[in-house]
Amino acid sequence: MKVFNIALLAIFVLLVILISHWLGQNSYSWLPAPASLEAGPVGDLTSFLVTMGSVVFLAVFGVLLYSLLFFRAGKNDQTDGTLIRGNSKIEITWTIIPILLVTWITIYSFHIYKKMDLLGHISVAQIHEHNLFDQSADAAEIDTKIPTSETIEVIAKQWSWSFNYSGQNVNSTELHLPVNEKAHLLLKSEDVLHGFYVPNFRIKQDIVPNRTIDFSFTPNKMGKYKLHDSQFSGTYFALMDAEVYVESREDYEKWLAQTASLKPIAAKNKAFIEHNKMMQYASWFRWPTISPAKPPLVNSLP
Repeated sequence: MKVFNIALLAIFVLLVILISHWLGQNSYSWLPAPASLEAGPVGDLTSFLVTMGSVVFLAVFGVLLYSLLFFRAGKNDQTDGTLIRGNSKIEITWTIIPILLVTWITIYSFHIYKKMDLLGHISVAQIHEHNLFDQSADAAEIDTKIPTSETIEVIAKQWSWSFNYSGQNVNSTELHLPVNEKAHLLLKSEDVLHGFYVPNFRIKQDIVPNRTIDFSFTPNKMGKYKLHDSQFSGTYFALMDAEVYVESREDYEKWLAQTASLKPIAAKNKAFIEHNKMMQYASWFRWPTISPAKPPLVNSLP
């Protein structure tokens, strides 16, 4: 019986490791397609956490299943189970294991954050040349830096985004970014707490009222993405999104030139339109709500 239990335990541990590793590797596909340098390390951290969480879940589930199968009470057994209070070995075990797991997660997370910070100091080519996703490196040893695009002022308010391209005389409800250049954003809120979140970039930043937050990241895959407000900011916050375009430097300059030639007009705002529709039925519902801020003035066609 002892040999059987040891063999069963060994098989169980092997299955837990294999299944947890498989889930961790598959977790990359659960996330939106990565489109920034910062997305790589965040994907690695997600995979690691999924693997660790699977190990804990499967181990606890396995112990419960084993107990139900081999230690269940008999049909007419109404007695209490054996008391295990004061069992020092069990108490030490279930204290030490979580401490070790949390310590491991903390160290690994800190290592990932160091990699993400390093990405702002090196070129895209050096990312691959030095294989920095697998080993650490000193940013001071690398002279070349990722080029930084123009500073873009991001204004969030209930419930719209607007983007002011510094020095270009362009204001838009679209965020355009040149590929493989570090985006430099100044995040501002005109009313309440908002959150800058593009799922494909794997980055998120709260926008706090009465503060200007300096925020940088490096988009590395051309395409069209969606910006969301990650913080609940009121009635119509689900409608507060914006298109994000990552494009070549040539296309970026072309868009800036074309947009600068357009006259500023009030932007089309889904929250503002929805609110005005609902006001027609205000006498029916009588639900108090905040009126959306006026749509921003942007360079756009009528």
